[in-house]
Amino acid sequence: MSLLDFLIPAAHAQAAAPAPGAGGALGFLPILVVIGVMYFLMIRPQMKRAKEHRGMLEKLARGDEVLAAGGLAGVVTDIGENFVTIEIADSVRVRVQKAAIGNVLPKGTLKAA
Repeated sequence: MSLLDFLIPAAHAQAAAPAPGAGGALGFLPILVVIGVMYFLMIRPQMKRAKEHRGMLEKLARGDEVLAAGGLAGVVTDIGENFVTIEIADSVRVRVQKAAIGNVLPKGTLKAA
């Protein structure tokens, strides 16, 4: 016996591998279940929220009171294709991207604050 025999174990014959296809249909079942659960718990609700947000942006009109990303609240004064101008105070107007509009507030919300 040499020093090399202690460091590297000798290779031994292994039993034959099981035949391919044994349990193949049941092997994919957990993967399909996980994908289905992910779709219904994560992907579908996110797609629904995105669709509602696009619909809200399409209905946006001048005079609507909105809440933008970052907490800016104001009244819509001008609507472009990609940008919206919001008046946040008397004679103070800010241009933000349409996607930054988070909510349309009920009329009179800003006057009550």
